[in-house]
This record gives sequence, C-alpha cells and structure tokens, in this order.
Amino acid sequence: MTAATLETASPTPHDTQARDIELDFATEELARLRFAILLTARWEASDAEDPERRKELLVELADLRRLYCDKIDEIAMTFGVAQAIKTKTEVERAVVLPPQPRPTEPARVDDGLYF
Repeated sequence: MTAATLETASPTPHDTQARDIELDFATEELARLRFAILLTARWEASDAEDPERRKELLVELADLRRLYCDKIDEIAMTFGVAQAIKTKTEVERAVVLPPQPRPTEPARVDDGLYF
C-alpha cells in the first residue's frame, strides 16, 4: 500500500470509535471548566465574600476562562472548527448552575420540627 493510498483510505470503525471517545473526553473537560467558571463567577459576585477573597476569585476566574478558550482551540485543532463550535454550543446549553436557594429563616424550637 502506498502513502497516497493510506491517505485516501477511509477510517476504520475502530478509528471512528477512538475519535468519538476522544471527543467525549474533550467535551467532558470543557463542561467541567464551564461549570467551574459559572460557580467561581457566582462566588466572586457574592456579597458574602470579603474583598481579598474576591480578588483571588477574579484571578482564578481569569485562569479558568483561559483554560476554557484553550480547550476550545484544542478541540478545533483536533476535530475541526465546526465541531469545536458545535461542542461549545452544546456545553453552554447543557451546563448551568441551579438557582441559588433563597435564605430561609432558621427553625424555631416551637415550630413543631422537634419532638
């Protein structure tokens, strides 16, 4: 088999399956980074955090965003730009934070919750 024949040969099912697994791993990593970004942004925006901690969270948020963009670039270089855009869109639709629970009043002794 010549080099030209190898280049035009269609991928085997094993190759396709390995590529799909690799894309799944990359997508999962992108989803983890997205979740970390959303959670860190929520903490940074919280009034409960002191100013020093908020500065640390801003630095961490910038690092996470850089890693997220780098992962999208890696997906684009490995699987193509169209696949990277599709993966990014899917992750951004799927990965969301649940709404923050509203603070509740602490239970009182006389509210019947204690026996």
